[in-house]
Amino acid sequence: MERLAQVLPKVADAYEVVLVNDGSLDNSWSVIQRLAKQWPWVRGINLMRNYGQHNATLCGIRAARYEIIFTMDDDLQNLPEEMPKLIAKLNEGYDVVYGVARKRQQSWFKNLFSTFLKRSIAYVMGQHTVRDIGAFKVLRASLRKSFETFNGPDVLVDVLLSWGTNRFASVSVEEAPRLVGKSNYNLVKLIKVSFLVLTSYTTLPLRFASVLGFLFTIFGFFVLVYVLATYFLAGSVAGFPFLASIIAIFSGVQLFGLGIIGEYLARLFERSSGRSSYAIANTTYELDK
Repeated sequence: MERLAQVLPKVADAYEVVLVNDGSLDNSWSVIQRLAKQWPWVRGINLMRNYGQHNATLCGIRAARYEIIFTMDDDLQNLPEEMPKLIAKLNEGYDVVYGVARKRQQSWFKNLFSTFLKRSIAYVMGQHTVRDIGAFKVLRASLRKSFETFNGPDVLVDVLLSWGTNRFASVSVEEAPRLVGKSNYNLVKLIKVSFLVLTSYTTLPLRFASVLGFLFTIFGFFVLVYVLATYFLAGSVAGFPFLASIIAIFSGVQLFGLGIIGEYLARLFERSSGRSSYAIANTTYELDK
């Protein structure tokens, strides 16, 4: 907040900071309340429980009152001093501009998996020029019209933004190492987000399952030709090993296809269950009517 207090007056005449407490287990909400009293342009939102980073970000985007919206993490890896670079690029006619770190301050393994995840999201968005998406970005508030009726537990803010525009861009920024705490994005959570990307916002896995089924149908036809040819030419066919191998292969493909369909059914169930993206417990300000 002290760093933002120095940067924001240089980039805008009027501004605010919306701090969203996503079910923190420490005293984050009391700190936010204190900051809101210290600076009149700070607004705090306390969610009823932990909903996830993208859900909390969506809450903050919807609560923002100005035409230009920045989103960033609270660990100061995203440098407030880099904000003018993103605004300058936005003024060139873009609707969303990402701040892409020149060098990520994390392990090579996590970098590799994060890169795969970001490229997957970019593919779903249909943006082949901007692949290094992230939390540090600036966007136009008018984009909220494209997802104002969206309500569901599985949220990917970047995909929602692509519903309203295809004018995306990115700029290179510096990223600082995280000095306090550690990231909650472990391998399990990254895999979960990957499944969310592939089964909530694209039909690519279903098409892949269809293609895989078609290929194995062709494979089965050639197996049948092999069996018939072997039977008529050699008089016998290898018994149990051959049969067990074929059953294992085709059973695996069937279970894989059913698993993909099951993921889509799970998403449909969650969307139709009426669960909201988030629920606000209280705020440091009176909610607009």
